Amino acid sequence: MYRNVVNNILVYGDSNTWGLIPGSSERYPQEIRWTGVLQGKERCNNIRILEEGLCGRTTVFEDRLRPGRKGTDALPPLLEKYAPVDTAIIMLGTNDCKSEFKASVSMIGNGICQCLNILIAQIPPDRILLVSPIFLGKDVWMPEKDPEFDKDSVLTCRQLKSEYKHIAGKYGTAFLAASDFAVASDIDDEHLSPLGHMSLANSIYEKLIEMKVI
Repeated sequence: MYRNVVNNILVYGDSNTWGLIPGSSERYPQEIRWTGVLQGKERCNNIRILEEGLCGRTTVFEDRLRPGRKGTDALPPLLEKYAPVDTAIIMLGTNDCKSEFKASVSMIGNGICQCLNILIAQIPPDRILLVSPIFLGKDVWMPEKDPEFDKDSVLTCRQLKSEYKHIAGKYGTAFLAASDFAVASDIDDEHLSPLGHMSLANSIYEKLIEMKVI
């Protein structure tokens, strides 16, 4: 049977994977988005980065205003679409912190576990990189920024780093905290600047080398 020699890396995330420009509804060009920066790295010449970001995507929660954002629903058909997927990077959880969902850190952790269960059914755990999201800025909930969040959202988002690190240890996946390398833009306290995309791409690139998947 023919086997494509290109290593397919599925990147599954939300608006910071999609590349939303802070304070707008527009998207950074591919060469600015962290996935595009990653694709251009020297050791990714024979790698195909399968960029699957979607604004508003959650782990398991249904958004009443924007259908189709539940991460566990979209993941199985994407794995089938791109098969074979050799490696996966998953960075979700920010939207789970919205006040609408009233989700605790452990509830969001359970949501990311459900996503991991789907991935691990097809991909070895040591080829999966779980990324905890960047921190929401302290004023993200203000009317001129994103009032879908509240003050509790800011605290919950900050606690995801330790929760995800624990989950990665339990599942045997690799782990990286995006908040260690990038911060939200002051414009909206939620999304990455071009510098943030560059920094995140560099850190994930080094992690993938450490994982020996590229």
